[in-house]
Amino acid sequence: MVGLALAKALYAIPTWTRTVRLVHEHDALRVALGCGDAPPSHWACYRFAAKLRAHQALLDECIGRVTDSLQAKLKGYGDHVAIDASDMPAYANGQRYTSKNGPERERFSDPDASWGHRSAVSTRKGGGFYGYKLQAAVCTKTGLPVAWSVETARANESMFVAPLIDAARQRGFAVDSAAADKAYDIERVYAECAERDCLPIIPVRQTGAVKRGDHLPPECEHGTWTFAGSDYKRQASKWRCPTGECKPASTWIKASRLHPLIPRETKRWKQMYRKRAAVEREFGRLKHDWALLPLRVRGVERVRLHADLAILAKLSCTLERARAATRARVAARAAQRE
Repeated sequence: MVGLALAKALYAIPTWTRTVRLVHEHDALRVALGCGDAPPSHWACYRFAAKLRAHQALLDECIGRVTDSLQAKLKGYGDHVAIDASDMPAYANGQRYTSKNGPERERFSDPDASWGHRSAVSTRKGGGFYGYKLQAAVCTKTGLPVAWSVETARANESMFVAPLIDAARQRGFAVDSAAADKAYDIERVYAECAERDCLPIIPVRQTGAVKRGDHLPPECEHGTWTFAGSDYKRQASKWRCPTGECKPASTWIKASRLHPLIPRETKRWKQMYRKRAAVEREFGRLKHDWALLPLRVRGVERVRLHADLAILAKLSCTLERARAATRARVAARAAQRE
């Protein structure tokens, strides 16, 4: 049954009925899934999906075992993450009004979904949509998800930074830094990251303090002061006079939204923020290659299960490729010794 669930995600099949029909038609797929000559019916698959929703803890344990194995195979997996949210339009009539210039719709076929806002992309304009959002933390080195959550579209994405970091830490990931876009440039997000010893890599918004220049490095008559390192225990960064003639010649600035431990002017910060694109690429792969979209289920619990199975299928395939590469290296070394 788990194999059928993974096959549904691997082949981007929208319904269980089509999945069972595909298994019936292909002998090799039945052998791979261990179904024999009598694969389960589509009704059995629907019942199995209901049991998975009722026993979410068991599915989480399965995902945890896969991520544990991946951490052993992929060095640096989960050390640095990028956090963002992506829209998932609901499998429902998303028209806000019943007709042109008519009254606003009161009932929807997916009552758990809600209205939210999404940004414009090359194929569509931005604006409101009816559905859900996938909140995800993605490893910037491997491009693989480390933690995720499905919420309704109205949910504020900045509220899920701390839960995503906590979920990743529970799975054994280090999460030393978290890169995010300007939507996460909020004092609360910086405070939550500081409580968890996680460096926030977030560009600054044009607030009043930024327009006044409060985020700029200190200056004196000798020029702009230079960054001289950060003390993580003190939670402050050190800045020095460019000539050393000022008394004192250096000063400590407490870490905050305007003055992070890794200053935005440094090359290191720019390199770390550039890797934030990993989460955008992963959203595209999950949606177009792993059947995350379009949704063919209604209700937040079913949508969460669908996202879990799609991501589990991708992680499982990545783990198998890593194991195959290890077996190939072992075989090559054995051949050389012979």
